[in-house]
Amino acid sequence: MSTSPGAWNSLGGDDVAAVMTPSSGAAGRAPSLVPHPAPLRASGTPADDRLGPDELGTALGERVTLVQFSSTFCAPCRATRRVLERVVATSDGVVHVELDVADHPALGERLGIDVTPTVLVLDPDGTVRRRASGAPTLAQARAAVASVHQG
Repeated sequence: MSTSPGAWNSLGGDDVAAVMTPSSGAAGRAPSLVPHPAPLRASGTPADDRLGPDELGTALGERVTLVQFSSTFCAPCRATRRVLERVVATSDGVVHVELDVADHPALGERLGIDVTPTVLVLDPDGTVRRRASGAPTLAQARAAVASVHQG
């Protein structure tokens, strides 16, 4: 796994993309929200995009679950953890789960996790609604949570 800036991705897209996409030449900036297809299996069919308490090791949030895939020596992962913990502390019904990709290789492969940090935003049923590669800003994380809750 490597670390790199990436993009917030929407599974299905919405108007938040226009608000959260930085101007061109945004190398080194926080990730942006852009449309993203579901990960594919080797066969080319869509991968299962739903996660449950058994896979996460904890109950899902009443509104949203933020699943962060990290690696041991990842500095952006630590920054992401602080941002997501802040969202949880200021939002009702939101849970943050951090998973080390080295401890969950099959799950990481199933979900197409190829960089750390990667954050999946789950609805109350555990369906992946957004994903981000790279460290999000607090505003981006809050907007992603709000858009899942509204949708």
